[in-house]
Formats: sequence, C-alpha cells, structure tokens
Amino acid sequence: MNSTENTQTRFEQDYIGQVTIPLDKLYGVNSVRGFDNLKVSTQDIAHYPQLITAFAQCKWAAALANFDNGIIKKNQCDAIVLACQEIASGKFKDSFIVDLLEGSGGTSTNMNVNEVIANRAQQHLNTPAGSYEIVHPNDHVNISQSTNDVYPAALKIATHTLLGPLVSELKKLGDSFKSKSEEFKDILHLGRTCLQDAQPMRLGQKFGGYAALTFRLAEELEIVREKLTTLPLGGTAIGTGFGAPAEYRSAVYKYLNEITDIKYQAPLDPFDAMQNMDVFSRISGELRTCSASLAKIASDLTILSSGPVGGLGEIILPEVQAGSSIMPGKVNPVIPMMMIQLSFAVIGNDVAVAQAVQYGELEINHFEPVVTSRIFDSITLLTNGIQRFNEKCIQNLKANKKLNEDHLLNSMAIATALVPMLGYAQVSKLARQSVTESRPLIQIIEESGLLDKEAILTIAQKSSLPVFK
Repeated sequence: MNSTENTQTRFEQDYIGQVTIPLDKLYGVNSVRGFDNLKVSTQDIAHYPQLITAFAQCKWAAALANFDNGIIKKNQCDAIVLACQEIASGKFKDSFIVDLLEGSGGTSTNMNVNEVIANRAQQHLNTPAGSYEIVHPNDHVNISQSTNDVYPAALKIATHTLLGPLVSELKKLGDSFKSKSEEFKDILHLGRTCLQDAQPMRLGQKFGGYAALTFRLAEELEIVREKLTTLPLGGTAIGTGFGAPAEYRSAVYKYLNEITDIKYQAPLDPFDAMQNMDVFSRISGELRTCSASLAKIASDLTILSSGPVGGLGEIILPEVQAGSSIMPGKVNPVIPMMMIQLSFAVIGNDVAVAQAVQYGELEINHFEPVVTSRIFDSITLLTNGIQRFNEKCIQNLKANKKLNEDHLLNSMAIATALVPMLGYAQVSKLARQSVTESRPLIQIIEESGLLDKEAILTIAQKSSLPVFK
C-alpha cells in the first residue's frame, strides 16, 4: 500500500485516471466509474439482497468450476469461495454502490461484484485490497464468464427467489377467502350485473369465487416461475462459450445446483438464451394479471362496503385508520384502495418490461437493469400488498346478514326465482306493479295471496344454489 493508508483511503487506477476509495470499502475503480456516471435512481444493487446473493452464488460456482478445469489455483479458489459465502450471507452491503438502473447493460453491476469478491479474497490471503496481486476481478473472479451470461443468470435466480414469498402470500389469501366463503355460505345475497339487480345467490359463493381466482393466480405464478431455472450461464459473451474451457459449463451447473439446492440447467440453444428475455415478459404478464385480478376484488369490496348509510353496506371492513382530516368519524376502505393503486404501478412496470424485452439488439439484451428494477418492484409491491390486504382486511371482514337479505328480498331480482311457480306473465304483471307503486315486489305478492314471505324466502334460497351437478 502507499501513503494513502495514513488518510484511510487507497488509490486505484484505470486508463481514464485515478480514483480514491475508502479503506473500509471493498469496491474498486470500475464500481466508482459506474456510480459516478450512472447514479440515476434512489436504489443501488444492494437494495435487493437476493440479487447480490444470486451473483455471489454464480461466482462461487464459477470459481469451483474454474479450479476443476485448472484455470485458477487452490488458494485463489478457496479465497473466492469464502468471499462469496460471506457476501451471500449479507455481508459488505455498503460496498455494492452501483445504481440498480445503471445503463451499462449490467457491466457496472458485474464489475462491482467482481471487485468486492476480489478485494475480500485478497484480504483472506493477507494481501491488501486494491493490489489484486493474487486475486484479480477480471482475471480470476470473472474468468470463464462475461456480464452477458452472468447478469441474466443472476437476475433469473434472484427472481426465482423473490417469487417464492409472493406465491406463499397468495395461497394464504386464498385460504382466507375460502374461510369467508364457508362463514357466509348461508347468507342470501343480491347478485348484480352491470351494477344492476340480477339474481339471488349466496354471499359465500362470491367469496368462493375470490378464493378460486386467488389459488389460480398462485398456480400460474408457480408454473412461470419454473421457467426461470434455465440459465444462460456458460454462454459467455454471445452464446458460443468462447473464453471458457469445454468442460466449464457442465461443472458450473453442477456446483450451482449444489449451492442453491435448485436444479438449474443450461438452455437447449445458448444463442436463444443470450438473445432473448421473453421469460420476463411472461413473468411480468403474470404479475400484471395478478395485480389486476386482485384490484377487481378490492373494487368489489369498496362497493359492497360503501355507505354505511348511503351505500350498500353489505359487508363491513375492519376499521384501520381515520378516513378524513375534516369529516369526523369517516372511515375509508384504505386497504382495498391500496390494492387498486398498487395494480396501477404493477401494470406500468409491465409496460416498461415489455419495452425492454422488445429492444434487445442482436446477440444480447443490454436493457436488463430496467427489467430487474421493474420486475423486483412488482414482486415486492404484490408480496407486501397481499400480506396487508389479507391480514388487515380479509381475515376480519364481516357481513351484514340483514342488509344482504333485505336488499335481495326488496329487489326485482326475486322475480326470476318466482317464474317457475307463478309463470312469466303473472310475475311480469306483479313486477310492473312494484315499479309503478315503488313498493317491494315481495310485499305485493304477499298482498295478492299468492305466496307468503317464508315461501318466497325458501324459493330464493333454492334458486341461489347451483343447478348443475
């Protein structure tokens, strides 16, 4: 080291010039260039530890594969592996400084990881960070790799990891809807189409539909998640594998699978894997579908809980906070509103991902950082949002049994259920009388002596059950 040790800094040099780096940081000159040139957002790559862990796992597997192929020495391999293990455990977060939306096609991110690993490996070998005397970021940590195969591989691994908790939260939400379906199974409810009275049903049937949708959303995400297990790792710059020994690819997947305990595999066509990011269009599409579907449910809940006097008031949402700074006692459906608003963001993210996937050029896609940023944002929003939607709204949601039944029995929807017994013409006549006199149809039928209220209620209950077997 030089005299900068006395000032707690060190120097690193590239062909552009010299940079000063704090001694307690493990990044290097390439990281500094990436930070200075490309800092555009509020998030650095350390914001998502899953991404850093995925990079470390790739570098870890690469070191073992490179040692097997005689490219690096035992002490270099051991030091790199130890550094990767530390990084994967969450250490040195403050040395990952490159912006998540960096515009170098992932090169700045890859080099930030390479430099941190190399400098930590140097420390394990009792040599100073920044000297790269034994372990070099390019010549040893990055050997047999390029940004073009490591970045998308790490992105897939990290996305696979992030999707796990989202699927879990969806299944928990589905369980809550299923529980409410059972709780409300005997409550008569006015089914509506086009926001107009339609036919009798059970409130539990509505929530059963919500449960079925939610479980299906989880299932579809699990299916598309499995598409992330095919990685471009080993393709190096464009898919030929040039720059790595022939046995490297099989070795790196063997070690990666041991490290992650997930069966990752090489692609059938390495050029396809390098050129195309269509799997992220599919992932983003499922995230968009998930957010839009849950927003529809959230919208239903805001309508059904509206009022409580001037609206439907058929369900009662948990009161979680005051709804107005000027209207005392007002409580808003803030949790469903949050889910609806969240869907706007996820749908916007999907547009950005679609654009990035489309604008890959020739042998690679250099817009992977924006895919990373937007996909991770959507997954995070949904995972956190669904957890709160479930715990703060759905699990403690209540039904107003009387209002549900009153709305049905006072509506024209009961007319359809009476046709088989009274005939279409007679029911139509009574229904027109109900409209003309602005009185409930059930009251007019009782007065006519055709049926009493209990008989009408029994008919409504039967008509709310499915007719198919």
